[in-house]
Amino acid sequence: MHTRLVLLSARLLDPVTGRLLPETALAVSGGQISALGDDRGIRALADSSTTVIDLKGAVVTPGLADGHLHPVSGAELTQGLDLSGCTDLDDVRETLAREVRTLAPGAWLHGWGLDPNVFGGRPVEAAALSPVLDGVPALLQLFDAHSMLASPRALELAGIDGPRSFAQAAEVVCDDAGRPTGLLLEDAACELVERAAPQPTHAERRAGLAAALRSMAAAGLTGGHAMDAGGESLALYTELDAAGELPLRLRVAPWCQPGTDADALRAIIEQQGTGGALWRTEGVKLFMDGTIDNGTAWLERPDCHGESTHAFWPDPDAYTHIIGELHRAGVPTATHAIGDAAVRHALDSVEKALATGDRGVRHRIEHIETVPDDTLRRFAELGVVASMQPTHCCDFTRADHTDNWSRRLGEKRASRAWRCRDLWDSGATVVLGSDWPIAPYPPLAVMAGARHRRPSRDLTQPPHGPEQALTALEALQGMTLNAALTAGEEHKAGRIAVGHRADLTVFADDPLTTAATDLPDLPVLLTVLDGHPTHRDPSV
Repeated sequence: MHTRLVLLSARLLDPVTGRLLPETALAVSGGQISALGDDRGIRALADSSTTVIDLKGAVVTPGLADGHLHPVSGAELTQGLDLSGCTDLDDVRETLAREVRTLAPGAWLHGWGLDPNVFGGRPVEAAALSPVLDGVPALLQLFDAHSMLASPRALELAGIDGPRSFAQAAEVVCDDAGRPTGLLLEDAACELVERAAPQPTHAERRAGLAAALRSMAAAGLTGGHAMDAGGESLALYTELDAAGELPLRLRVAPWCQPGTDADALRAIIEQQGTGGALWRTEGVKLFMDGTIDNGTAWLERPDCHGESTHAFWPDPDAYTHIIGELHRAGVPTATHAIGDAAVRHALDSVEKALATGDRGVRHRIEHIETVPDDTLRRFAELGVVASMQPTHCCDFTRADHTDNWSRRLGEKRASRAWRCRDLWDSGATVVLGSDWPIAPYPPLAVMAGARHRRPSRDLTQPPHGPEQALTALEALQGMTLNAALTAGEEHKAGRIAVGHRADLTVFADDPLTTAATDLPDLPVLLTVLDGHPTHRDPSV
């Protein structure tokens, strides 16, 4: 088989041991690592059509994979105004005012990344942003992507003038007089107003997605577990894949929502395994709750506002039934479960499914933001993967627990934030991700956050729960070995070995010896997917 790519003068890092392999070069054929050896021996495998790259001592790791991201919805969402850098209400108002001045009459303003902490002790409502948005139809996505603020004009255009009823846990928040405050909780409520706004064209969606994926490849990502398949997602992946423009290997999990009947569930099951050369549908995403910040998580005891008391599924037993049906069909599941009650119910449901005798299906729980001690051991016992996003802890909470998330939970539960260390030590498989666009996608920042647990805006601040930090090697494993294990691909991905996929990330230096606070700035020199460079720094 033709040798497509040869990498020479490399330091090949084994993510199992954290040590460098004795070999200094590798060859790629047919999308796989076909040989490891010294420079002379591997160079001899190349011919005139082989791409030969001298890495001059750069460090090669298996390709980094994001365990939880939303490529299509993220690409569309981040086309709007970035509010993630705003730290108080005055900052938000000034940012919005500048944007309003650029808008054509009647044009919609879309913003994203709004941190509820900017409201301080005030209610999260559109009135706090008046008169900046007076007469302007605006939709401002809060950072958790489970809630948004709609301006009065946006509500008017959508015909929303009071409360609505939903089949799932969602709400058009209203004041005591029944007037909408602008706060919309969960997708069903948000979609009422989103549908009234102009929609991007297919070509615009494709271009935005392609650009976002190229940037991810440049940051060192070779793969991702995409946690949605709505709208045009699958069609866009198909088009990019067929055109040779898909720079990430994607594992896509369509949503299964409350109200899914037997026919709809059968369709989800039949969809499994479909895809293209570099993407496939595998797994199902479900929601057991919302978020702590907007009061829609499912907690065993209410938060300080008396909220977060209910499951996303009005009938949690219906969720349990769905998990059982998917398990019996051999379909892995990924459940969004943030609060302790949600995590416990998800684990209970998997345990019931496992009672059928088949333990070969790999289920996972996403986020796991706060759990008591007795929950930890069950992940390993049941073989449930713990999917964690450490930068959520770093950038949206504070060590002194004065942030909205911590205040809602109270001291005891806030001290159990993102228990990466405890889950790892209990024997659970921990996979790391960003949840982009909720948090930035660069994987080095995700691994750094798992190690230092400090806010990325100000690394001089104290860490939130430093005892929950992972080591440098564990952080790397969380985006290589464990990502492969989660996908059931440990036999062909996640390591530098002959016969494994030629999905590789090349760094200017060793990510294991680079300080956690310096890691996000470590240059990515080369990204290789299926044996093809998707990013190449001019220096190599």
